[in-house]
Amino acid sequence: MSSETRHNDSQVSERALHFLKVLVGRYIRDGQPVGSRTLAKDTGLDLSPATVRNVMADLEDLGLVASPHTSAGRVPTAAGYRLFVDSLLTVRPPTDDDIASLRLCLESRSDVKTLIETASNLLSGITHLAGVVMLPRHERNVFRQIELLPLSGNRVLAILVTSEGEVHNRIIATERRFSPAQLEQATNALNGLFSGQDIKDVRKRLLEDLKRTHENMDQLMMRAMLLAHELVESAEHKDDCYIAGQTNLMEFGELASMERLRQLFDAFYEKRGILHILDRCIAAEGVQIFIGEESGYDLLDDCSLVTRAYRVDDEVVGVLGVIGPTRMDYERVIPIVDVTARLLAAALRQ
Repeated sequence: MSSETRHNDSQVSERALHFLKVLVGRYIRDGQPVGSRTLAKDTGLDLSPATVRNVMADLEDLGLVASPHTSAGRVPTAAGYRLFVDSLLTVRPPTDDDIASLRLCLESRSDVKTLIETASNLLSGITHLAGVVMLPRHERNVFRQIELLPLSGNRVLAILVTSEGEVHNRIIATERRFSPAQLEQATNALNGLFSGQDIKDVRKRLLEDLKRTHENMDQLMMRAMLLAHELVESAEHKDDCYIAGQTNLMEFGELASMERLRQLFDAFYEKRGILHILDRCIAAEGVQIFIGEESGYDLLDDCSLVTRAYRVDDEVVGVLGVIGPTRMDYERVIPIVDVTARLLAAALRQ
């Protein structure tokens, strides 16, 4: 589990740890600051109000809980959640119904992108948070074939197919009209040069060729090389992810201000910051948890991320997880993320 800093358990008495666990559980459930009277009742301990207040004051001094200005109750801090997750958590295994639903939905999808989108929707639906799944990475993506087709006017349709079954196309306006025979000639030349080669190598070679003097290259071939470079650049695997259930976060009061929601939705739309966090989890073992500022991404400072890498043939190819408020139900969310990663990996292997 990820954290820049850890709280030393030895600083906290066993009784205070028990209070913290109860307080975090109550706050996750209700979303309201927890008062001393409520806490005394929930702990089931026969303690005087003064003793309870003293324990709460100790937790506050340690930076594990805080008192909102509007309430006499306490709420967990990021450090409090971290100690709870690392030392006090009792995970609740997914129900048989949850597992059956996940397995059935994932096994019924045939293509990779639909499978990834389905996994994201399932994570969102079961946890009532935002589900995020990174598209699988491929170590080798090969240039299979390119085709140049004439369109009306001075326009050409270029289609590139790779070994991963991905199809990339562009429509481009040319300086003059090219005949079908000329386009076929350029197509054959490009396929003869690059078919079967790694996309990265093709892009490198195209760049080198385009930088050289083109005294012997006619206008069509020059245009075809430029177009092929543009297509190959788009075909080089760009990390992407599917995010589902963003609107679930509107249900949490601490995230529900218009400005906070705008920032969150900007983060979801832009994706780069989220992908950077997921990328950090590629080499990590087990479930990773980023609480508040631990993610290093300002727009998610009030959120937590629970992630897990997924493997195909013993190779990590992607990461999935959920994004929600720091008071998410970790006991339920963590095992859901874990089992979804395993079931997605099994579906991808098929």
